[in-house]
Amino acid sequence: MGNPDFNSTPRYVLGLGCERGADADEVLALALQALGMADVAPEQLAGIASIDGRRKEPAILGVADHLGVAAVFFDAETLERETPRIKNPSAVVFARVGCHGVAESAAMAAVGPTAELFLPKIKSAHATAAIARILLQKQ
Repeated sequence: MGNPDFNSTPRYVLGLGCERGADADEVLALALQALGMADVAPEQLAGIASIDGRRKEPAILGVADHLGVAAVFFDAETLERETPRIKNPSAVVFARVGCHGVAESAAMAAVGPTAELFLPKIKSAHATAAIARILLQKQ
């Protein structure tokens, strides 16, 4: 049995947040901008993550469909537990949805305890994006 090719293993998660009814083209453009800034190819994505209140949001589902990955969603309590690990906590976001960040927190929650925030939150007029990376453990 050969060694797995870790360089081709999907090990990034794109976290997305957006206002309800956000323009799908705007959210897709921001997602692609984040991938470009991080030099992450769509094939390297394990998935997209967001808050459960956006589970049926067409813009987020459209990005997942465009990139060919699954979308996962977390409740605000789960995202709030990620606050110590995020770079851009927001009291405004907390007041609106009950956690201090969506894009960064969702990406980190999806990856789990070994996550590294690879690309901190970037914003457009109505959306946010961030990328977390799965860190491979050394023996």
